[in-house]
Amino acid sequence: MTDAAAGAHIVHELDEGVLRITMNRPDVKNALGSTDRLHIVELLERASEDLHVRAVVLTGSGGSFCSGADLRSPREPLPRPDGAPATAQGDVGRGIRLYAQRLIVAIMDCEKPVIAAVDGIAAGMGAHIAFACDLVIASDRARFIEVFIRRALVPDAGGAYLLTRMIGPHKAKQLMFFGDDVSAAEAEKLGLVNTVVPADELLATAGQWATRLAGGPTRTLALTKALVNRSLDVDRATAFEAEANAQDMNMMTHDGREGVTSFVERRPAAFLGW
Repeated sequence: MTDAAAGAHIVHELDEGVLRITMNRPDVKNALGSTDRLHIVELLERASEDLHVRAVVLTGSGGSFCSGADLRSPREPLPRPDGAPATAQGDVGRGIRLYAQRLIVAIMDCEKPVIAAVDGIAAGMGAHIAFACDLVIASDRARFIEVFIRRALVPDAGGAYLLTRMIGPHKAKQLMFFGDDVSAAEAEKLGLVNTVVPADELLATAGQWATRLAGGPTRTLALTKALVNRSLDVDRATAFEAEANAQDMNMMTHDGREGVTSFVERRPAAFLGW
């Protein structure tokens, strides 16, 4: 399956269980309009239910990951009564929920592992898209920027939620208060990325990781992802109950039973993804 129409802002292709989604607006460093964001949401939601998809790679074209929201291409406004303001109270918050937060949720709730392959700039919402992914591989020329403060904007797209949980409140505030560029090497030290590789090895490395995940027990990975994502928001008793329930559900899957059977029979496991 492929979608590579000339000029498409979001390009996707499926190869041997790996769905690669590419943000494809290199002229604006892959800034995302509202329609682009909804397209990615749709692809991720479809990936959850598509048994052909077993891992996802999210990347950008033209030497950039994503420079954030495209503020120059706002969505078409709904008709308004005569005399109504161009922007009414509630409009901005509604847009954040529908187009920015919804994309972050789609990444975090996708039932397949999502790898960010980050080259060049990942700014604002673009950085948060990367941080929402399950694994982050950065090229040595990647830069992460909490750019909001430079425009007197409050961080959105889940930034405060994600960063605080990843690096703690003091470091999160430092990045958000100053808006300085964070190099790939510094991002790795902070724990924002898993590994840094030369730029010409980025997609190959992401492909290797995705291929390994695509050959794994897909439902087990989905349950593990859900447990980890929820662990910081619940108390111990709730987390332990979720763990027990996840293990119970996992042992009802083919791959769960296959993992145990292959161990007992001392042979390699053959996982099918369900």
